[in-house]
Amino acid sequence: MSDGRSKGESKDREDVSCAMPMQGVSTRTSVLLFPAMREGRFYKFWVYIIASRTGTLYIGMTGFIDTRIFQHKSGEIDGFTKKYKCNRLVYYEQYDDVYVAKRRERQLKGWRREKKIALIEKMNPRWEDLAENWGRELLFRGQSMKKKA
Repeated sequence: MSDGRSKGESKDREDVSCAMPMQGVSTRTSVLLFPAMREGRFYKFWVYIIASRTGTLYIGMTGFIDTRIFQHKSGEIDGFTKKYKCNRLVYYEQYDDVYVAKRRERQLKGWRREKKIALIEKMNPRWEDLAENWGRELLFRGQSMKKKA
């Protein structure tokens, strides 16, 4: 080729694609060479399990774990979690890739309850609310809990 590319090479070197023929149709999926950013920070995605006090489990995926857990705790999200009072974060995993996170969420949702419980208890054997103190003021050793006037 006259522009310095070899046959089949993309003109834009940052455009890495893979072609997967499906029954005579070629589909192209772009792959990012660098992680995407949001508000000056790299995107992160979380797959999480929240539970009710009675043991009902809910599995979800989000890009804003702190906001989403607060929404569950305050009952802002109508549906399953509000109906069954699922508001205690008992397990989470972090991912850089949204597609990997979605795939993991679907995988966990397909598991039997016993397997989900084993996963939770491996990280959180006492089923403590991992987000119980999120958003609260942190105190250091020797610091008074009383407000100063």
